[in-house]
Amino acid sequence: MKIGFIGLGNVGGKLARSLLRKNFNLTVIDLNNKLTKIFEELGAKIINSPKELAEQVDLVITCLPSPKICAEVMEGKNGILDGLSENKIWLEMSTTDEAEVKRLGRKVFEKKAIALDGPVSGGCHRAATGNIAIFVGGERKAFEKILPALTVMGKKVLHTGELGSASVLKVITNYLASVHLVALGEAWTVARKSNLDLAKTYKGIAVSSGNSFVHETESQVILNGSYNINFTMDLVLKDTGLFDDLAKKLNAPLEISPKIVEIFKDGQKKYGSRAWSSMIVKRMEDLNQINFRAKGFPDELVDNEPEEKGYEI
Repeated sequence: MKIGFIGLGNVGGKLARSLLRKNFNLTVIDLNNKLTKIFEELGAKIINSPKELAEQVDLVITCLPSPKICAEVMEGKNGILDGLSENKIWLEMSTTDEAEVKRLGRKVFEKKAIALDGPVSGGCHRAATGNIAIFVGGERKAFEKILPALTVMGKKVLHTGELGSASVLKVITNYLASVHLVALGEAWTVARKSNLDLAKTYKGIAVSSGNSFVHETESQVILNGSYNINFTMDLVLKDTGLFDDLAKKLNAPLEISPKIVEIFKDGQKKYGSRAWSSMIVKRMEDLNQINFRAKGFPDELVDNEPEEKGYEI
């Protein structure tokens, strides 16, 4: 199977590297020529346009920062849609809007090609080792056809149902992660002002009913002070906005979601769009004139689990 990958950023680059590690025939494009050069040196083929890429591969993967950018890559001059033909597969691995992936999917189907959405979850450190989770929505037969590639990029792969269902599940999980992160800021505030040993508090939360994936990962770089989670404020706002907008479309009034959007907008204003998303807890540090530092925590997360062949769950 020939695979084309568009978008070699924090997540996309790591997913693409996993494909190269397992000797897949890979062609890549990115606006950053330094990144494409690195991939060329690793053995990937470089091509001039999304159209040419789509013409030459069986599976086109996009992993891009926003629905707007993906639409430009799909529909623009010399875009993916211009190069798609019968039985080719487009896999959208960006975190995107259900309605948008369905809209683009209809255009893909008009080319007699197949559209799937396949967002990932679990953090950049797990994307680097191929141990990230992948949700996939769309035709079951097409899902099974690309499963060998999916189980190289990710460890646990879930077929969620029809096209768009994976994108809905992804924005739900990202919303929950954002809620947990904001709550951790308040939890660490109370722990610090109670003069608890923060390293022991970390362990206590980790073995308790209050534990979460966000605590196990992001609390480490918060306690270190680097906040380096390889995910930025603007991306959280994109994701929480997608969740909040979806709830509005569904006529489902929510209470916590609008507040989370408000909090992250304030964090973006205070620390900048490209600040690490875990810096949202700094709002509590600044407000209370404290810090959440403790010794023995890393400045960046590393996945220490051995890389394993992925499987469908």
